[in-house]
Amino acid sequence: MSMFSTGILVLTSPLHTLPLRIAPVLSSAAQVVERTLYVHLHPGLNLGAGGGQPRPVFIQPVVDLSSLITGLYSNAANVCGHLDVRVLLTNVRAQPNNASSPETGGTGVACNPFPSPQPLSHSPEVVLTDYALQDPGQSPLVAQCLQRYTGHCYVCTPGLASVLLHPQLQKLEEEVEEGQKDDWDSRSERMETYSEVVVGGTFDRLHGAHKTLLNISCLLANKRFLIGVCDQELLKKKVLKELIEPYALRVQRLQEFLQDVKPSLQYEIVPLSDPFGPSVIDAQLQCIVVSEETRRGGEAVNKKRLENGLPGLVLHEIQLLKDAHHTEMEEEKISSSSLRSRLLGTLLTDPKQNKSHLPLVPYVIGLTGGSGSGKSSIAQQLEALGAVRIDSDQLGHETYRPGEVAYNRVLEEFGSGADLINEDKTINRRALGRKVFGNKERLKALTDIVWPEIALLVKGRIQRAREEGKQVCVVDAAVLLEAGWTDIVHEVWVAVIPEEEAVSRIMVRDGVSQEDAVRRLQSQWPNTQQVEQANVVLCTLWEPEITQKQVRKAWDLLQKRIQQSREGAKPLS
Repeated sequence: MSMFSTGILVLTSPLHTLPLRIAPVLSSAAQVVERTLYVHLHPGLNLGAGGGQPRPVFIQPVVDLSSLITGLYSNAANVCGHLDVRVLLTNVRAQPNNASSPETGGTGVACNPFPSPQPLSHSPEVVLTDYALQDPGQSPLVAQCLQRYTGHCYVCTPGLASVLLHPQLQKLEEEVEEGQKDDWDSRSERMETYSEVVVGGTFDRLHGAHKTLLNISCLLANKRFLIGVCDQELLKKKVLKELIEPYALRVQRLQEFLQDVKPSLQYEIVPLSDPFGPSVIDAQLQCIVVSEETRRGGEAVNKKRLENGLPGLVLHEIQLLKDAHHTEMEEEKISSSSLRSRLLGTLLTDPKQNKSHLPLVPYVIGLTGGSGSGKSSIAQQLEALGAVRIDSDQLGHETYRPGEVAYNRVLEEFGSGADLINEDKTINRRALGRKVFGNKERLKALTDIVWPEIALLVKGRIQRAREEGKQVCVVDAAVLLEAGWTDIVHEVWVAVIPEEEAVSRIMVRDGVSQEDAVRRLQSQWPNTQQVEQANVVLCTLWEPEITQKQVRKAWDLLQKRIQQSREGAKPLS
């Protein structure tokens, strides 16, 4: 079966039966669509009727629908996590149910929600449906009807393909345990809706739990939806904060998702620098959507509103989504922090293409990180896996030996007094450090002398490894980025650690005060700046076994990349 980048799934089963079908439907859809899957709900839609082309109708926001959305995103995370699933709500609107019909499953109102086809961020190339064929001979007619119906609702790619999932579903549904049928509490009562709704969150790497929160908020809101997005101060305590997407990118992805889901709403996205934001001062707001985890935050919002002379907000609580794939170090719920931890050791950005001047053998990794980050322990683990470790700090010691180019130039620049020369004629690096500490001009004068000489020694070690037939080198260099050595490595790997943990490690390791440890860190590039230039990020915050797993994963993925790059470099026979 052909694969399509973007598809739209039209669900026609009655609401009370859909929960049993979600998992098999999504499994079937994942065999056809590989990137974005839109979901359009029309319970009771009859695609095989002989009475003319069926039209979209509004359906009421009932409790069943809210539960269905939660279950849909939960199942999507479990059975097709690679798909960007988006439940569309353009045809969901609260209004008097005075025109219900069998076609709407008892939840619709006679009105056209699509005066013109709605454009989506990604144009569907294929439409799929769970519609149950009564007769296999109907298949061409149903497919044609489905294509016309979808084209009436959404702007689709010309030549829209169609796939009827029902034959696959019959087999898949046999695998659904009978006990699951008792888990569904069918509640078709109308949901209370509100003119203006507010939510807050980080919204990093938009996932199923975020989408559930946003979709249900869109169900609840009739006019305006206010979204507060954590920024700056509120990110400081987040796990692996360096891997949080930039604020502008998170907002862009929110806007795209929301515009697809329900374009009729007025969206307002604002940065949050404190836990409350506009929720405690906006008199027009009526409802705040929370989870069991954030309910206390919602209660705190209401307390502040009362202090400000405003009425409290209705707290609408949604359930957390469980993460079926979580590890021991991750949260049981679907969360951004777990997703960020899974990025450790993986390729975040492709190596720059301007590395053609570098031979593919050996493949050179530049490993860097701040003081206390565990960079050297990672380098040792890579060495144990087969890499040649090149310790730039050790090479730095060599540049200070008598007779070396840097040795003579340092003495010319900083003097040759007894305070700078050891008894064995080597340079006292500690004394030299005191001369340049806190003085940017003097420090630059020193690094301009030493860094180029270290780079030459590094290149020499790489050449030696090449002559010895070694496959991978790891350049262990704290100043890799500051010194501009990225042009001598194929990839940049960065080790990160929270600042407070780094300070603690430095104090224990070097026997210095907290003030000195902080000062040392502040003299280096911050984690965020280093991560911006990283191809791979690692973190040694947790137990050694977890770091070892990260390093092993990074090494295994590296071997695959090396193999692919060398195969791509082979001349065609």
